[in-house]
Amino acid sequence: MKKTKEKHQLLTPKRILLLAVLVLAVIYVIGAVFYSRHMYGKDTVFGVSVRNKTVSEVKDKIEENIKDYKLTVKTRTGDESIGASDIGLVYDDKGTVDNLKKSQRALLWFTAPFSGKDDLPAEVSYDEEKLRQAVSALNCMDESKMEKPKDAHLSYSDGSFQIVKETEGTWLENDTVLKALQQAVTEGQEMLDLDADGCYTAPAVYEDSKELKSQQSKVNKLLEVKITYDFGDRSEVVDSDLISQWITFGDNFTFDLDQEKVEAYEKELGYKYDTFGLSRQFKTSTGETITLKGGDYGWCIHKSKSAEALIEKILAGESGTIEPEYLYKGKDRNTNDIGGTYIEVSIARQRMWCYKDGKLIVDTPVVTGNINIKGRATPSGGVWAIDARTTDYYLTGEGYRSHVNFWLPFNGNVGIHDATWRDTFGGSIYKTNGSHGCVNTPYENAKKIYEAVTIGTPVVVY
Repeated sequence: MKKTKEKHQLLTPKRILLLAVLVLAVIYVIGAVFYSRHMYGKDTVFGVSVRNKTVSEVKDKIEENIKDYKLTVKTRTGDESIGASDIGLVYDDKGTVDNLKKSQRALLWFTAPFSGKDDLPAEVSYDEEKLRQAVSALNCMDESKMEKPKDAHLSYSDGSFQIVKETEGTWLENDTVLKALQQAVTEGQEMLDLDADGCYTAPAVYEDSKELKSQQSKVNKLLEVKITYDFGDRSEVVDSDLISQWITFGDNFTFDLDQEKVEAYEKELGYKYDTFGLSRQFKTSTGETITLKGGDYGWCIHKSKSAEALIEKILAGESGTIEPEYLYKGKDRNTNDIGGTYIEVSIARQRMWCYKDGKLIVDTPVVTGNINIKGRATPSGGVWAIDARTTDYYLTGEGYRSHVNFWLPFNGNVGIHDATWRDTFGGSIYKTNGSHGCVNTPYENAKKIYEAVTIGTPVVVY
């Protein structure tokens, strides 16, 4: 019992503390002596850890690493490599390791777990021209094999514009890759991931772009517009399938409608529906069907103005039924644009008929231009429009001045009028005693026709 007690007295707290301090002091001294020649910290130089190594050991390891150095270049199309010999890589000691050792204090070696964390560049040198050639020789740098990135964009499909995902591509800029390789070689990296390092040319627009989604919403609103062109007994519909073909996309997510394409559409409508100056079939009062060519009656779409009006409607989001803008207008927009109100003149029969809303209201003999005197024959074979309606009018020309009560010109100075100076009409009078080109009409019938028609009423002469 006495010995045990004495033993406990030897291991007092004070003695234990003193012993611990002594042990720590010994460890500290050993560490200080060791790190007076060795390096500590988490630093690396050219991929070589300096911890617990002497300056010469670090340098030897760096030089060894440089001789065996190979940089793996990871690309989107596969891995490639560049070796030290490819670029003339050698160790060029300029004191980086020495300066690191000098900056460390052996007496502070115990701070090693908390000091140093840099990957310091070693003094290496390489042949810059060889490096450039090595970069150019990489398979990934062959422009013929590169694919440029494509921005996410809108494409029309199944009635609406959908977002097409961007394409990353494989396009690399020589200077960007060269700069990345220079840094990788200087730092002794064994792997350079061109993708992770941001070397690839990136698309400017991605599918999750807020601006792109906003553009999508706006252009799809345009596709909701439905405009019907009214052509009497026919119609044409402008809907999403057409509008989608006219939408053009500009910079900064702008869009518009292509004026030229819309005008081309209006031109196609003109080919289909214009009648001005064109041939048309006509059924005469005697039952014959004849072909009329020329004249100044009919419809002609004003292409540019119609395009502008249509674009304005679409951009405003206005659906509905409209008519094109016209350069020339007829009286009836149906397939038979002569309609039910018109004047018909037969030169051969020396007869004139007038129809009002499809009903015959005048059937009268007339006298047309003298066919035996040059320049006096009444123009025929076409459809003209009445240009004016005048009463108490004087017809003047070389050697004459004649008063008429009703004047309906349809081709310059040629028109329909009463001829109170004549006692008879019809027959073959026009061959020897015809007019200067006008259609001479009995007073009462001229009056009825004058009162029944308006400016623009078609006049068929054959």
